[in-house]
Amino acid sequence: MHCPFCGHVETKVNDSRLAGEGRQIRRRRECLKCGERFTTFETAELLMPLVIKGDRGREAFVEGKLRAGMEKALEKRPVPREQIDEAISRIVHNVRTLGDREVSSRAIGELVMEELRHLDEVAYVRFASVYRQFEDVEAFHEEIQRLRTARPPPAAHAPQARGHKREPRRAANRDQLPLLPADPAANDAEPDARGKK
Repeated sequence: MHCPFCGHVETKVNDSRLAGEGRQIRRRRECLKCGERFTTFETAELLMPLVIKGDRGREAFVEGKLRAGMEKALEKRPVPREQIDEAISRIVHNVRTLGDREVSSRAIGELVMEELRHLDEVAYVRFASVYRQFEDVEAFHEEIQRLRTARPPPAAHAPQARGHKREPRRAANRDQLPLLPADPAANDAEPDARGKK
C-alpha cells in the first residue's frame, strides 16, 4: 500500500487485530521511507442490496448516509465514537445478511431506531420524530410512552432504614440538575418545622 503522506510504495505492518466485532481487520502500518504511521481497515467485499425509497425509486446503499443520519440524531449526546461505529457495523451486517437484492428504506430505518434505542433515548426520539414524521406533541408523547414501556423493570433494591431514605434522593437530584441552585430557605425552614411538631 502506498504511504498517504509521501506516496512511497513500501510500508510495513506493525500490528494487526480484529475490529468491528470480527468483521474487519485493523492494521497499523509504517512507511519505510518517511517513517509516518497510519491505520488501514480490511473488510470482505460483499454486494449490498439496493435501497427502495419511499417514492419506489432505487438507489445504492451508502454507509456514509447511514452514518450521517445517526450522527445527526446523536449530536451533542454523550455516546462514544466506538459505540456508534459498532452500531453502524451491526446495521450494515444485518442489511447484508438479509440475503435480498433489494431492501426498503423503512426496514433500514427500523434497524437504525433499534440501535439508537439502546445507545441513547434522546437520540432515538430525535430520529423517530423525523423518520415517523411526527406532526404534533401527542405523537411525541405516544413515542415516549412506547419507549418507557419497552424499558426493562428497575432492579429491586434492598429496603433502607427510614432515616436514610431522603439523603440519596437529594444527592441524585443534584447530579441530574447541576444548574439549579440550592434552596437555602427550604433548608433553613426544616428545623423550624420539626421544632413546631
